[in-house]
Amino acid sequence: MRFGVNSWVWTSPLTTAELENLAPKIKDMGFDWIECPIEGLDDMDYGRASMIIEDYELGVSCCAAMGPDRDLIHADPAIRQNGMDYIKGAIDRCEVLGATNLVGPIYSAVGRTWAMTDEERARDTDLLVGNLKELAAYAADHGVVLGIEPLNRFETSFINLASQAIEVVDRVDHPACKIMLDTFHMNIEEKSLGAAIRAAGPRLIHLHACENDRGAPGTGNIDWDDVAQGLKDINYDGPVVIESFTAKVKSIARAAAIWRPLAPSQDALAADGVKFLKELLT
Repeated sequence: MRFGVNSWVWTSPLTTAELENLAPKIKDMGFDWIECPIEGLDDMDYGRASMIIEDYELGVSCCAAMGPDRDLIHADPAIRQNGMDYIKGAIDRCEVLGATNLVGPIYSAVGRTWAMTDEERARDTDLLVGNLKELAAYAADHGVVLGIEPLNRFETSFINLASQAIEVVDRVDHPACKIMLDTFHMNIEEKSLGAAIRAAGPRLIHLHACENDRGAPGTGNIDWDDVAQGLKDINYDGPVVIESFTAKVKSIARAAAIWRPLAPSQDALAADGVKFLKELLT
């Protein structure tokens, strides 16, 4: 099992200069993995970033940033195509960076919610499955696996539960299309975090370990013993990544609804979180 942290804990967007400062800090805190958000396809020199990450012997994954113009099931075909082009571009960057997992809500724009009839949901699911088949084939050609992430009901109305992600991934039926789960979202939507993890089973390739308030894991009301048992039951050995955000970056704070500090410092959030997770899971 590898323990990582998303650079959104400190900054947005992630640039080459920011990565040069963060990589040694992350290593010194006890992490062996870094997660790089791909907000803009040209935010970073990915070749140089790969060398920085390698220098500090860190594993790496990337997460997708699905904005209003990046939506694989939007009614506007131009927006759908832009979303497809963005994910393919992100896959290309993953390959250069050395990241094998590209994770996130790879289906619709974060924050877009809408009421659906059963027929409309079935239509949009068909559309998504077709698009993910194409993207999974492209990802496989570049050595990347997609991790489809359910979000809570306030951030999407489409995929909120592990069971809904399972339906989509099983229909895509491609080894490069799997599932990522995030304990922050699961804590809102799932009846049992452990049961959701067990249901995902071998489809689970990535876990975001986040407290209920996005603070340091172990400081809130997440049932971490349930999470740990679920991971043990499926013999999970993939990345466990802390994802949180800083209120100092106004754009990302607004998008993630971060209105106050969640720990004494962002460094403390990360350092305390990884210490707790290692004690819990190793």
